[in-house]
Amino acid sequence: MTTMTRFVPFRSPLDGVAVLQNRLNSIFSDFASSNGELQNESLSAGNFIPPVDVYEDANRLVLKLEVPGIPQEDLQINLENQTLTVKGERKLVKDEKEENFHRIERRYGNFVRSFTLPSTIETESAQANYENGVLAITFPKKEAAKPKQLKIEIGSGSKPAPKQMEGSRAA
Repeated sequence: MTTMTRFVPFRSPLDGVAVLQNRLNSIFSDFASSNGELQNESLSAGNFIPPVDVYEDANRLVLKLEVPGIPQEDLQINLENQTLTVKGERKLVKDEKEENFHRIERRYGNFVRSFTLPSTIETESAQANYENGVLAITFPKKEAAKPKQLKIEIGSGSKPAPKQMEGSRAA
């Protein structure tokens, strides 16, 4: 008996590998989630990476990190050779009995974020502000990096005077 296979003309040869990978991923995720103890352990012990927004305008570069629940004294900001490093730790409060928790979804532990800064900013004039769980670090731009506007005069419709050429003349 012959088995018929459906012909798909634009199918990639790696489609079968992708299907296999998706099946394996679902098996392993089901395995991890079926044991509630394993899932809670990974959530409570896992390190977290605070999200950051980076934006700039004509005068400055700003980084904003979300670090709620971390006291200001537990944050460390270092700047070395155009590399900004922010470190901190969110600690689990030990006063509460862990056996009464039904779910622990917030991440606890240490974090380190590093950013390579452009050479167009003044690193010596950096300022940091911590308010409502958001750490904002501001770097002013160097004067040479700020945009400049030049006014170009528009001439009238008359023709410019012809230029005279210097050099040897043909005799």
